[in-house]
Amino acid sequence: MKCRHCQAQLGHTFLDLGTAPPSNAYLKPDQLHAAEVWLPLRLLVCDQCWLVQTEDFTGRESLFDEDYAYFSSYSSTWLRHAEQYVIAMQERFGLHGGHCVVEVAANDGYLLQYVKRAGIPCFGIEPTASTAAAARERGLDIISEFFGQTLAQSLADQGRQADLIAANNVLAHVPDINDFVSGFATLLQPSGVATFEFPHLLRMVQGLQFDTAYHEHYSYLSLTAVQHIFAANGLTVFDVEELPTHGGSLRVFAQRTDTCAHIVQKSVADLLAMEDQAGMRNLSFYAGFQEKAEKIKYDVLSYLIDCKRKGLRVAAYGAAAKGNTLLNFAGIRSDLLGYVVDANPNKQLKFLPGSRIPIRDQLALMRDLPDIILILPWNLCDEIIRDLNEVCVWEPKFVVAIPEIHVFDRN
Repeated sequence: MKCRHCQAQLGHTFLDLGTAPPSNAYLKPDQLHAAEVWLPLRLLVCDQCWLVQTEDFTGRESLFDEDYAYFSSYSSTWLRHAEQYVIAMQERFGLHGGHCVVEVAANDGYLLQYVKRAGIPCFGIEPTASTAAAARERGLDIISEFFGQTLAQSLADQGRQADLIAANNVLAHVPDINDFVSGFATLLQPSGVATFEFPHLLRMVQGLQFDTAYHEHYSYLSLTAVQHIFAANGLTVFDVEELPTHGGSLRVFAQRTDTCAHIVQKSVADLLAMEDQAGMRNLSFYAGFQEKAEKIKYDVLSYLIDCKRKGLRVAAYGAAAKGNTLLNFAGIRSDLLGYVVDANPNKQLKFLPGSRIPIRDQLALMRDLPDIILILPWNLCDEIIRDLNEVCVWEPKFVVAIPEIHVFDRN
């Protein structure tokens, strides 16, 4: 396989999780009698541009289909993050009713609803039918296509260039990252700004967040790699911020290289220096991650087996893609984990891919009174524990498995 950005031959494995079904391919009851497609899940690192990437086994259309079940609006933490982003961009760039804001991967309209509320013209680009329909119900203009150079040029020809383009948690999800990024340079106004948010590979390694690896994540990104990719496709990074979201993310600000209307901030050089100091341009940085992932696998499996032997009832909270990675890598099935609860009705009454653990609504907890609740989306554990503390009057133990087994003190 060659690097999806620079075309260098790839020969260095970063992480090998064996095989797994796509993490968002939730099963309906009538699909339980059919075979699932399991694909190798292996991450490689390019020693030229330092992009970490999955091997290619399936196309984006099969991963982001009409039944795509991830809806952003079911997290109050993420909604607050989106609202604060819109306020911050208004203040920094003076956005008003004469500007145009575009969101690529608009999902269910979780962010653009705040842009619309502020009276700023906007539209979204979202290829998954389920989430696009939810966004339209909010009165938002949504284009249901995959973004790239062709769509960007078509919109620019229609006079629909953007003053601000938001791209949250989508840069990692595109197989043709060069075509995707070049589209931003085409769609931006000469003085326009594009912001990209994505989990930071540095924090993934430091936090042992191997469960954020799944087929839908084609790329695992550092600023070092992103700067290479942007420079080759008409964009210049002029600012960067570290964010706490998703276990540690970056928000990168980019502009058209042919205009460079914004001053490059010191933050860019500082963060690149931090990555260099951590060793991210050296293969030794990526060594040893596999062994650490395997330790977590054995630890969580041992913990659940111990709970089983003690007669403790265990449920999980959050039918998240990262949870599916963990469960399938560890070989956990419904004999050790009875069910998972999720607030998203689009996931309820379905089954997790691979493990086939049933997904129930929150009332299941009140009926069954489990002794242990394993929180799979550990990045939202504060929000989840806060919400569950209001309903779990029988005082179960809350547990996360990443970066290690940790039992929370309810006090």
